[in-house]
Amino acid sequence: MFNSHPKRVVIKLGTGVLTTGIGQLDTTRITAVCAEIATLRARGTEVIVVSSGAVGLGMGALQLAKRPKDVSKKQACAAIGQSLLMQTWQGGFAPHGITVAQVLLTHEDLRARDRYLGIKQCLEQLLAYGTVPIINENDTVSAAEIRAMLKFGDNDTLSAMVASLAQADHLIILSTAPGLIDLQGTKEIVPVVERITPEIEAMAGGTTSETATGGMISKISAARLATRSGCGVFIASGSEPAVIEKLLAGRGPGTFFVPSGLPMDAKKRWLAYFQRPVGTLFVNACAVPVLRDQGRSLLAVGVTGAKGEFAAGDIVNIADPEKNIFARGKAAFSSKEIPALAGQQSTSIAALYPTRKRLEVVHRNDLVLL
Repeated sequence: MFNSHPKRVVIKLGTGVLTTGIGQLDTTRITAVCAEIATLRARGTEVIVVSSGAVGLGMGALQLAKRPKDVSKKQACAAIGQSLLMQTWQGGFAPHGITVAQVLLTHEDLRARDRYLGIKQCLEQLLAYGTVPIINENDTVSAAEIRAMLKFGDNDTLSAMVASLAQADHLIILSTAPGLIDLQGTKEIVPVVERITPEIEAMAGGTTSETATGGMISKISAARLATRSGCGVFIASGSEPAVIEKLLAGRGPGTFFVPSGLPMDAKKRWLAYFQRPVGTLFVNACAVPVLRDQGRSLLAVGVTGAKGEFAAGDIVNIADPEKNIFARGKAAFSSKEIPALAGQQSTSIAALYPTRKRLEVVHRNDLVLL
């Protein structure tokens, strides 16, 4: 069900794993994780680390007992804590002769196609140099995202995006949670999740930690993203000794999410998970099976209307008559043009736009089912 000798893995560590309290790094645990990663690399596996903890470390340095609500204060904590975090990681890897590389990202870095490809190339080169990239969200500059609550989600979603971008075999999410627990039923850890269903989602809960921002909800969301990319996902406790080795050997406590058999290609993943749609196209009942089952383009005849303001080339959601979003794609027309196009045959569209070669509202190459 999973590759015990993966070519590439992404390991995400939450704030609760890296610290013993607000601003107090658990250097013993970090040292142990670095040793495990060094062993994994010696076996030929490339490793990317997604590390939380910068804001928590900054809180400790400033002797703050609670996570600040003010955006500028969070940014200040991140700025102070990020250098401390990187120093700790480099110190942990130094005895193994491993160099770390700091990579700070915002959602906008992955949303823009050229920057997305640039990050992908950078990570490939860092791995080729034999380094361990240490990735974190760039909280210092992501003020707009913090205000809109559009952050990655305790780095869980960020780690899934990185696993997708890097085409990793596995994503290992280590936190204070021992795995997905069936609280409504057996009260035991669910060892394997074949498919993320509403029942699985119902098992998720939030977090009460002063330093953490995510919880099982964000981990389930991350698992959905990564598995759709063909990446297997482990969720396990970071306090478990030799947890990485145990998980990859198939004997570690935790939950394994089985990857999809047919992963989406890179562009489809980028459209589906790396974008923030700026509007919605509504389609009629006839268009739904055409898009969903036949893999065809969205034509104007199937469009009933639009919501939001967007320009040609923007990413939009596509919703059925019940307003359920089932697809996403790049709009070829702006929201201002949609009212005149909705429900029209292609011959009518050609008369309105005689110089255009393509008349699809969303071409199938720029459309992905969710």
